[in-house]
Amino acid sequence: MVTICKVFTVARSRPTLEGAGVHLKRAFGQADPRLDPFLLLDDFHSDNPNDYVAGFPWHPHRGIETITYMLHGSIAHGDSMGNKGLIQPGDVQWMTAGSGIIHEEMPQRTPGLLWGFQLWANLPASHKMMAPRYREVTQRQIPEVELDSAVRAKIICGKIGDVSGPVTDIVTDPSYFDVTMKPGATLRHAIAKGHNALAYVLRGNGYFDGGKDNPIGAEHLLVFEDGDEVRIRAGDQALRFLLISGKPIREPVAWRGPIVMNTEKELRIAFEEYQRGTFIALINDFFA
Repeated sequence: MVTICKVFTVARSRPTLEGAGVHLKRAFGQADPRLDPFLLLDDFHSDNPNDYVAGFPWHPHRGIETITYMLHGSIAHGDSMGNKGLIQPGDVQWMTAGSGIIHEEMPQRTPGLLWGFQLWANLPASHKMMAPRYREVTQRQIPEVELDSAVRAKIICGKIGDVSGPVTDIVTDPSYFDVTMKPGATLRHAIAKGHNALAYVLRGNGYFDGGKDNPIGAEHLLVFEDGDEVRIRAGDQALRFLLISGKPIREPVAWRGPIVMNTEKELRIAFEEYQRGTFIALINDFFA
């Protein structure tokens, strides 16, 4: 018998400032057993460059993965491994900080709307100090499947039917979909056994627990209870949302700013290394 994933909680994203003064909406930003392995989801969108041009200047990360997905506009990226480039509309940057990386993310002034998301995924203790890696995924590499005439999904990571996303070999086995539904359309999607799942509404409204009461609109986060599948029905407007799931790590979380470890001692060591210039290999050469 198939168990529908009921909605455990619904929360509206909250305005906040991050980086050097970027205005954004934070869907969540805390360690929570029902969100594990995910730690943070930020929604940054504005048609006013003053809200975002200050950007996210050089800063460190350790112990996590940061996943940036752009819908409109672009972000210039550079890091201590020598990677440089633009994350453009429809592109994804999947960065594994591992043992340590220093990078900057600078939204580019653009006419009209700049809109993107950053998701943080935790790493288990066994992979906290893995070698950093950087994956640049272009819009062309991300498959879009038509589930029926009324439902389409872009697959960044994970699998729908026989189609897999381009990002693979991730320890928490995540799925990350961008789903669009016509008014009244229905989606049924299986969630891997034991995985946590969440949805973030971008546009329109819909019903996320198989029922017909209380449609949920844009800028709302929904966290699901355990179950075998989500059942989602669009309301009287076209619905677009991110559907994200992953295998929980179930380990202690010690988190301060851009660094997430398992213990306070590990955090202290990370920040001491950053101050001494030994956080990453060749850090002194990098900033010379």
